[in-house]
Amino acid sequence: MTRVIGVRFRPAGKIYFFAPGKLSIKMGDKVIVETARGVEFGFVVSGPKDVDDEKITQPLKPVIRTATAEDIQKEEKNREKEKEAFEICLEKIRKHELEMKLIDAEYTFDNNKVLFYFTADGRIDFRELVKDLASVFRTRIELRQIGVRDETKIRGGIGICGRALCCHTYLSEFAPVSIKMAKEQNLSLNPTKISGVCGRLMCCLTNEEETYEELNSHLPGNGDYVTTPEGLHGSVQSVNVLRQLVKVIVTLDNDEKEIREYRASELKFKPRRKKKDVRLSKEEMAELKALEEKNGASKLDDE
Repeated sequence: MTRVIGVRFRPAGKIYFFAPGKLSIKMGDKVIVETARGVEFGFVVSGPKDVDDEKITQPLKPVIRTATAEDIQKEEKNREKEKEAFEICLEKIRKHELEMKLIDAEYTFDNNKVLFYFTADGRIDFRELVKDLASVFRTRIELRQIGVRDETKIRGGIGICGRALCCHTYLSEFAPVSIKMAKEQNLSLNPTKISGVCGRLMCCLTNEEETYEELNSHLPGNGDYVTTPEGLHGSVQSVNVLRQLVKVIVTLDNDEKEIREYRASELKFKPRRKKKDVRLSKEEMAELKALEEKNGASKLDDE
């Protein structure tokens, strides 16, 4: 076991472990640490705790110091300089007529490097742009191409739920999202209904997936044949997953058909298929294919 603290360098960013050493550090403190990019200013999001050695990437770097008033002031100045750097880079991109969209500019705490994040449809030859920027800033320049999910994470926004985007507020890492999750939750496969601000599948589809998988395992599927408590046979017309209710088209003695609703526990039916083996109709498969092409396959691929 190793004593560590968790540090973030930007809102909802990945949490990195550092060794607190003999320093008295608590959650909410600001610290100066050494990273692969150089000296950085970070926020402590988890206080000292013991973590298994296998969960730590060695060598574990120590905290240099808790941030002083001067450090905080320098960090604020860096944020102001980033705005200026963004405008300069934007002007240089126009000058070089590059097909790229600038997203953000970031200074390392020690001003040893300036990073520019951008999106583009393909590969961009920005060598001349880097030379131009280096002559202006007189420091190391790094241009980093990111995906549309990362763009949205940096910029933020409001989701269709009316709340701030999860990826910008608390979601440290993107989790794999499958189109079948929407089907499992009986959601429409309409891209406008299940796509986020970034245009890809909504990350929140994963939030209730485990619950729906468990509930669906106790339900028959649409079209399945079941036996009712009265001994009648019928096919499933629809299911209410959350209420665990099933509407069944039953055939009466006079050969008339009638729709009746039952609790799933009252019906006899073949055990549900495996959890993630969700069956799709031909029409749904066509929608699925079109949506997956739009989303670049059914998993997040922009990390």
